[in-house]
Amino acid sequence: MVETAAVSQEHPYSPVARRTVLIAAILASSMGFIDGSVMSIAIPAIRADLGATLADAQWISNGYMLLLSSLILLGGAAGDRFGLRKTFGLGIVVFVAASMVCALAPTPAVLIGARVVQGAGAAFMVPGSLAIIAKAYPRDERGKAIGIWAAASSLTSIGGPIVGGLILTLFGDWSWRLVFAINLPLGGIALALLWYKVPADHAEAGRKLDAIGAVLATAALMLIAFGLTGSDGVPPLSHMAAYSGAGLVVAIAFIVWEAQTQTPMLPLRLFSQKAFSGANGLTFALYFALAGTMFFLPMTMIGGWGVTPADVALAMLPMGVLLTVLSSFTGALADRYGPAPLIAGGSVIVALAFAVLGLTTPLHDVWFAVLPSIGLLGLGMGLVVSPLSTAVMTAVDDSDTGIASGVNNAVARVAALMAVALLGLVVASVFERALGSAAELPIFFGLATEGLAPAEDAARVAATDAAFAAVAYITAGLSLVSAVIAWLTLEHKRPAASA
Repeated sequence: MVETAAVSQEHPYSPVARRTVLIAAILASSMGFIDGSVMSIAIPAIRADLGATLADAQWISNGYMLLLSSLILLGGAAGDRFGLRKTFGLGIVVFVAASMVCALAPTPAVLIGARVVQGAGAAFMVPGSLAIIAKAYPRDERGKAIGIWAAASSLTSIGGPIVGGLILTLFGDWSWRLVFAINLPLGGIALALLWYKVPADHAEAGRKLDAIGAVLATAALMLIAFGLTGSDGVPPLSHMAAYSGAGLVVAIAFIVWEAQTQTPMLPLRLFSQKAFSGANGLTFALYFALAGTMFFLPMTMIGGWGVTPADVALAMLPMGVLLTVLSSFTGALADRYGPAPLIAGGSVIVALAFAVLGLTTPLHDVWFAVLPSIGLLGLGMGLVVSPLSTAVMTAVDDSDTGIASGVNNAVARVAALMAVALLGLVVASVFERALGSAAELPIFFGLATEGLAPAEDAARVAATDAAFAAVAYITAGLSLVSAVIAWLTLEHKRPAASA
């Protein structure tokens, strides 16, 4: 009886409460994964249904990423400050409420605004998923629970685009709204489980949050992204200089503030470690490349080549499958050989995949060009993801692993935000230049246009191909940069020494 009481006191979550927490975390994570994995396939339908420009499409992605990337570190700290259950639940409420506005949005502007709010909710929901599992389960059961969560997340990431692509193909452009509507039942069940089955946890009342840092980070990223995104084409240099310049000034103010505040959301001292700086530098380059390519490829295939969303989803399938399979044992290889060889080799394979995508773009071949390239991409990323987590965790002291993981997560999301904004400039510029005399026509990247003469439509498709190929070559180069950073800054091991 004494032992049972001690266990109960040490782990206040009962077995039923633990299982409830795990289900709620899986459901909440599923909402984020579905929105993230299906959105790139749904963007062409959104543009066609709402009459959205390329810049609108960029902000539909970046509005979400802006708040998520700038607030995710604050969201993780808020769980400790106010209690995990309360913060996690609040994140779900905001995310679901914003999702319903997204589903009913009558205009691109309303959808973008709702996506911004959705990103704020995700910033408090995403870090809470794993944190509340870790808090609910005792240490000897935690690994199994996280493994179940990871497996469910992988299934969602793989199956979400397939189901979403099939729905878009069967029901037409309006059905993009169902991608957001599905969050209502998922979030409702997760909230019910949390509020009625899970006990409240204790908050750390004395912990301070870096609200000023969060405001500065959000303002900096917003100004830079706005400066790089025009209304539908290349923005004027005066626009880019004014807003992006202001954003850089605010970014400097953010760094100065983080260096002197007592409770920084971004502890700059971590970057004094060469391995930690290298890991985050290669993360930015590689995830910039990945996010940029995967944002513009579905638009190219659906709007440019006329491929159905279902076929696009199937063409993307090898990446999720290979990433899931390889990640299960590449972490052990990183322990033996060090993360540097695996990440460098994986990044080179990713660069090759993007280069092949660029070279084969004019073929418009989904099954013998895009599908193998995506398989190659999955192979490369499968060699990177687990070793990269190892590199981040081993670069800092044990007491800093949580914040180090959060920083690396935030860097990846900032990279995605910058990729969509910066590569949008490339796409708009190359597309307009490649159109030539057809530039006078109402032709837009990633959108089919009715009533064009055969020569005019051929010019539209050729310009689309040229714009995406430019993106693919740039991202291939950035992937090689990440390979060099990994090789020069991360740890190498000899197998014999490891043994």
